[in-house]
Amino acid sequence: MNNLDERIISKAIVERYMNKLLDYLQCDVAIVGGGPAGLVCGYYLAKNDVKVAIFDKRLTIGGGMWGGAMFFNEIVVQDIGKAILDEFGVNCVKYQDGYYTADAIEATTTLISKTVKAGAKIFNAIEVEDVVFKKIDGEYRVNGLVVGWTTMYMAHLLVDPLVITSKYVVDATGHDADVASVLTKKGGVKLNTEFGEVVGEKPMWAEVGEQSTIEQTKEVYPGLVVAGMAAVAVSRSHRMGPVFGGMLNSGKRAAEIILKGLK
Repeated sequence: MNNLDERIISKAIVERYMNKLLDYLQCDVAIVGGGPAGLVCGYYLAKNDVKVAIFDKRLTIGGGMWGGAMFFNEIVVQDIGKAILDEFGVNCVKYQDGYYTADAIEATTTLISKTVKAGAKIFNAIEVEDVVFKKIDGEYRVNGLVVGWTTMYMAHLLVDPLVITSKYVVDATGHDADVASVLTKKGGVKLNTEFGEVVGEKPMWAEVGEQSTIEQTKEVYPGLVVAGMAAVAVSRSHRMGPVFGGMLNSGKRAAEIILKGLK
């Protein structure tokens, strides 16, 4: 511990973070929301050598998975969810036929760790306020994000944001579908959905919600893919509560859509 220099500590943090941020000002895919759908999407993209960044407005990544249900930190998955958790190495315990439980803390931390180790970069405490919207090769397209520090927005400070450019944006922001909402409101466009805008979710119906979360994961506007609860919000499907197979598979489905588009 001899000759520990505070200036070097601070310099190392600033230089390494700025180098990381500079490198990801331009990326292939920018994911907004680091919950289970966003993390799984980032994992599969990174495994396929896609340059992907995940932005989350919270300090802690993981969305609502941390708390299980009502802070009972266990989650439930069915077979389709267990298959993904098995791939990540999360321990699942059979409760009865077709139902498995997993420790929410183990599941969340493992998803985060494996996603980072696969090559995705996570930027926490960064909030998205707008999208980059351009006409490219004759087609209007979502082409990136407008971002700032979360604390800046919490304090209502009038500070200009920065821009991240990307070939695809994934809205994995949860119930509010923040990215899709700002696109329809500020861009004045219609989404490729039945309603054309964010209409919100229906009441709880776990079976329907689980399946529709996967089915409604799609490119709702050129360059913008919705995943997880954001896909539920734009399709007006039912919420499913603390069962996470649909969320996990929605992330995988979003990655598959983008990989196909990038090719």
